[in-house]
Amino acid sequence: MRQRLEWGLIPAVPVPFRGSTIDFAAQRAYASWMARQPIAGVAVWAHTGRGPHLVDDQRRVVLEEWRAALPGKVIVAGANGPTMARDAKHGGADALLAFPVPENAIVYHDELSQELPVIAFYLYEAAGGVSYDDKTLHGILSLPNVLGIKVATLDSIMAFQRIAAVTRQHPDKLLITGEDRFLGYSLMMGARAALIGMGAALTDLQAALLSARANGDDRVFMRLSAQLDAFAQATFTDPMEGYIRRMLWALAADGVIPDDACDDPWGPALPAVERDAVRRVVREARLR
Repeated sequence: MRQRLEWGLIPAVPVPFRGSTIDFAAQRAYASWMARQPIAGVAVWAHTGRGPHLVDDQRRVVLEEWRAALPGKVIVAGANGPTMARDAKHGGADALLAFPVPENAIVYHDELSQELPVIAFYLYEAAGGVSYDDKTLHGILSLPNVLGIKVATLDSIMAFQRIAAVTRQHPDKLLITGEDRFLGYSLMMGARAALIGMGAALTDLQAALLSARANGDDRVFMRLSAQLDAFAQATFTDPMEGYIRRMLWALAADGVIPDDACDDPWGPALPAVERDAVRRVVREARLR
């Protein structure tokens, strides 16, 4: 499983909504489009996919749609406990992304790993994450069925550097970047895969960035890194919880889903000027 993920892009995919209802036609169009992208797999039920907010039937259908569309790819499913883990396994997921917990984190990851291989998740506290200390990180990464750790600090390069240093002491584990706002630098710091919400759109450019880093093509890597930094600045900005709607806007701007299938029932309302900015940055990325 680690070999299938290494140097791969795993987009954390959003769910297209019209109001409070999933647009399944848009969902299928999106999954069909994603199946043509150079990805290692996708992550469903993650924060980007509003996994903890979806009801059981919605989660089940979302997983079914992605499993059918990507039969040869890795499906990672978010899990906040044994019930979601079992549901993910029954639905055909290949691995779990473990939502962080404040207590008994090592035991929690061990329990989840009895169902499927686990990717640990270091998430910044403002988004509901937990600042795992080094001892806890070592304990989690020592578990045999933990594949590695996804790191999403948002803007703390120092925290990323600390976790990268811990992960280097576990050479059989993957450091997986979730750093949309400093994607290129996180790869330079040792990440060997990316599981990110930004990967939900402009997916081919991000896959090419990973390939360039893996192959030592510095010229292409620097060019793509600058392009994707501009995309991140338009999509991962305050209010940060609005990034899910912005990613749906980016997909619509790229012609993947309809313009009116871009609602996020749990996210903040955003002004039209922000949508214009997202359209502009997608258009500029495609013109380069």
